[in-house]
Amino acid sequence: METAEAGGPDDHQNVEAGTGRQKKGLNKYAFICALLASINSILLGYDIGVMSGAVLYIKENLEITEVQVEVLVGILNVFSLIGSLASGKTSDYIGRRYTIVVAAATFLVGALAMGLAPNYPFLIVGRMIAGIGVGYSLMISPVYTAEISPTMKRGFLTSLPEVFIVLGILSGYVFNYALSGLPGNINWRIMLGLAAVPAAVIGVGVLIMPESPRWLVMKSRYDEAKRVLLKVSDTEHEAKERLDDMIKAVKDSSLSGPDDDQGPPKGNFTGEGVWKDLILKPTPAVRRMLVAAVGINFFMQASGNDAVIYYTPAVFKGAGIHRKPVLFGINVVMGLAKTFFVVLSALHLDKFGRRPLLLLGSSGMVGSLLLLGIGSKILEGSTPTMVVVLCIIAVCAFVSFFSIGLGPITWVYSSEIFPLRLRAQGSALAISVNRLVSGVISMTFLSISHRLSFGGTFFLLAGITTVGTIFFYVFLPETKGKTLEEMQALFGGDNDDTSRDENETQQTETSEK
Repeated sequence: METAEAGGPDDHQNVEAGTGRQKKGLNKYAFICALLASINSILLGYDIGVMSGAVLYIKENLEITEVQVEVLVGILNVFSLIGSLASGKTSDYIGRRYTIVVAAATFLVGALAMGLAPNYPFLIVGRMIAGIGVGYSLMISPVYTAEISPTMKRGFLTSLPEVFIVLGILSGYVFNYALSGLPGNINWRIMLGLAAVPAAVIGVGVLIMPESPRWLVMKSRYDEAKRVLLKVSDTEHEAKERLDDMIKAVKDSSLSGPDDDQGPPKGNFTGEGVWKDLILKPTPAVRRMLVAAVGINFFMQASGNDAVIYYTPAVFKGAGIHRKPVLFGINVVMGLAKTFFVVLSALHLDKFGRRPLLLLGSSGMVGSLLLLGIGSKILEGSTPTMVVVLCIIAVCAFVSFFSIGLGPITWVYSSEIFPLRLRAQGSALAISVNRLVSGVISMTFLSISHRLSFGGTFFLLAGITTVGTIFFYVFLPETKGKTLEEMQALFGGDNDDTSRDENETQQTETSEK
């Protein structure tokens, strides 16, 4: 670890407070790699945004019930669970880069199937396929970005997937508005089919990216890893230091055998034994990591963000706004608010840290949901203009606070806290919970709202988000300025290693007696 030497005031200003690490500018090559990987996330964002409007035309054109609407909306998130679970093993086996290609190709097939769907069952199949692609992309984009990013810029670069999710949502809103004048049997097909365009571009563009250096180290391809690190680091010394840290992390894990103490570890790791160390017999540190990652992913979706975005037109339609262009115009305003605040959060994530922005964002979400619940309750009896405006402001505030905290930080945190050997499949497990909860919320939001009313549902979500805020405060330590190899110690890994060594020694002595 580099520390600041005594020197002039400029030298001290260039040292990151509390870490002793020299602050550097953003490495352009690392930024381009992170950008290309993160563009994959635009696929989910576009679907969320465009589906909120397309579903209004699908319901009329295909004459489906509200339950069928819920299934149609939520089935993508449920099937993304399959992609999320498979992505960890896949990326350990074929690499992070080619897993991004798999994600884009799968979504491409699904988007084409949705755009060409002649009926409801065919449309469902298309969304199932697209969902698997979404599951792959949600795990692999932040993991690849975290593994290639310099420590002091990791928060910004790893939050780029959320930036592109939000840009995708905004694009979906814009196409809803732009295509709303076309016949109802054509516009929704174009809206959904257009998702094939970014999927095709991503599949080709990702081929110019390098492989993750940490994955290359796991595969004992040290020369290739060094070449990548020389490009994504500012100096040769920094690249060598990062490579040494990665090799040491692999040696300290069970990726290397007892004969590998002299020199770099040998092996061709493909993910074997991970579930045992992750779930069946985790160390206390890994258990704390798993609780933190699963918890933040659970509350990200249990807060109702995806459902609010999917069903905002339905909420405001119930408030008396029936003209679709007006409904889509409100969505565009909401998308602009999300975009502004997610970019703002990404730019300041490495300065202020994960915890402050996360707690600020979740607390603001609670207040926004309470305000939205009160407004919705008033609208149940009448539709005064001021209350409708209040609800629009509350929805924009809710998605803005989400974009400050839970939106970007969930992907950052999930991808950076696990040790190298467990990272891909640990992140996959956490994001699988994310997708499962998103699917359940999306497929039940309208039904619950009919039982509790929209106001009652928003009060319920406010209560869940309050519990989430308390969870974040208690269980999520600050990771700003820590290398990926230092996360084990942050979660108590050093003590775990000592305890494990003592237990192994005691067992050996007992067996000898």
